Amino acid sequence: MLARVSRHIPQRTYTNVANNEMKTRYRSLLRETAQPVVVVTSLLHPTDKSPDSFHGATLSSFSSIAMDPYPLVAFSLIIPSRMAASLRRALPETPSDMVVNILSAAQANTAVMFSRPDLHPHPFQEVEYTLNSEGIPIIGGSLGAVSCKLTTSPILLDSPVFSGRPVDSNTNGDLEFGKTRDENSHKPSSSELFIARVTNIEELPLDEVDVNDPRTMPLLYHRRSYATCSLENLVLGQKS
Repeated sequence: MLARVSRHIPQRTYTNVANNEMKTRYRSLLRETAQPVVVVTSLLHPTDKSPDSFHGATLSSFSSIAMDPYPLVAFSLIIPSRMAASLRRALPETPSDMVVNILSAAQANTAVMFSRPDLHPHPFQEVEYTLNSEGIPIIGGSLGAVSCKLTTSPILLDSPVFSGRPVDSNTNGDLEFGKTRDENSHKPSSSELFIARVTNIEELPLDEVDVNDPRTMPLLYHRRSYATCSLENLVLGQKS
């Protein structure tokens, strides 16, 4: 009969110093990877004290996370922010809550406009755009654009369930998942994860242009600056 062997697995220890060091190294790693750049546009709530009817924000945290059974996208926002507040106030009966504009390599200036409100307080006055059926801006010249509908409440990423530590079942830590807090109660470093279903393709890449045209290439964020990809294909099978 085989003897049962037990093996002690040491529990990891978590400290603020170790966590901050890990985040610093992780940021350095991500700077070496290219991220697609998008501008998310939405409608401002009538109670917002703004002369504009729309809001837009440049993001590099956007990702497509599923195709079946539903096409889903996700992105995170630091809170509090005007974009997070705008999406939280979206009406449940509308077909879409936002438009995700996937920027082309020719739109680096557009990315700056929607990321620097100190320099561009009214970015929609500086770009061409049309409106989708819900009246949300579709930025002209984008590589593509999709209308999206939130599938759940924003997910608070400072919940204990994301910390990697054991969570006491008697605590309410897991109740933070999907819960919306008061806008003024967030910690300075808090973030929220937004998951949305693609409801319509508003704009597709240009067809009748040269393949080297920057309007047909994606805008990427790499090493703290904007770039695009090369058309040269990697040769598979070669030893490095």
